[in-house]
Amino acid sequence: MNYFSAIDLHSNNLVLVILDEQDRSMVEKRLDNNLPAVLAELEPYRETIQGIAVESTFNWYWLVDGLMAAGYSIHLVNTAAVQTYSGLKYSNDVHDARWLAKLLHLGILPTGYIYPKEQRKVRDLLRKRGGLVHQRSQNISSFKCLYARQQGITLNINAIHKDIEQFCFDDPLLEASGAPHKHIYRLLTEEISTLENLVISQIKESDIYSHLRTTPGIGKILAATISLETGDVRRFEQVGNYASYCRCVKSTRISNNKIKGKGNAKCGNKYLSWAYSEAAHFAIRYNKSVKRFYERKKRKSNGIIAMRAVAHKLARALSMSTHIDPFHVHHNRSTLCAA
Repeated sequence: MNYFSAIDLHSNNLVLVILDEQDRSMVEKRLDNNLPAVLAELEPYRETIQGIAVESTFNWYWLVDGLMAAGYSIHLVNTAAVQTYSGLKYSNDVHDARWLAKLLHLGILPTGYIYPKEQRKVRDLLRKRGGLVHQRSQNISSFKCLYARQQGITLNINAIHKDIEQFCFDDPLLEASGAPHKHIYRLLTEEISTLENLVISQIKESDIYSHLRTTPGIGKILAATISLETGDVRRFEQVGNYASYCRCVKSTRISNNKIKGKGNAKCGNKYLSWAYSEAAHFAIRYNKSVKRFYERKKRKSNGIIAMRAVAHKLARALSMSTHIDPFHVHHNRSTLCAA
């Protein structure tokens, strides 16, 4: 007898369900988020469980990594793509888990990519850097507002980055208001630099990163973002699938030649969407052929659509030319995330 399992995961607990081939429940249990407890419930069915579906919630890392280390076949559920009966009047966590297990049994469970654990650490470190950059930008905006309100002068962002300490107030109370902004700026800048150097040190010798760095307009941060957020580009069956994942494909629903609304434009990777948009701006500036393509598209539409077309073109071109593992290194050189 084969069994199929699913886990409805929450922030502090989970619901485990195990079904047999006739969709009869063998286990329906709510547990604390404790890996040994989950493994203990699964142990009697270890040899016959065909797979375990796990919801891709914000906290799936510990559970998926632990179950995979224990030897189970894990399917990370793409919850946005799971269809449920719209007329259902009652549903709870057990029903949700049963539904996922049933979809797994039928072989129609929408699943996502499980990014390898060691590589994921470096990618998340780069995301953390991006978060700190965002916090620093907010802090700078707040300081600019303070200065403009009190001095009537709008500060230049480049001047702030060059030396924020030069902007002072004569009044000691006002200076006290600006001091926290300066302190936070220095602290964030130091941490951003530390994380950036750490990330680059882990991927600087990888083939895909080196290849991306040769592309006009793509610096080390854009190259690192594209490399780490893409992972192994071979997981995409078609180039168009990768472009869609990068949010470079228009999302529209059409029926009988009529637009019925926009699709899920945010489906995909927001970090790659940002990276290719930035790369498009730089490519237009530094590459003549890209600039000609942009100008041609702009004449037919507008600047925004033309810019998205350039980003789409870059995503397709780079995916076709980088069908290699982003952490693979020639000459037997190794990195932290080598397979």
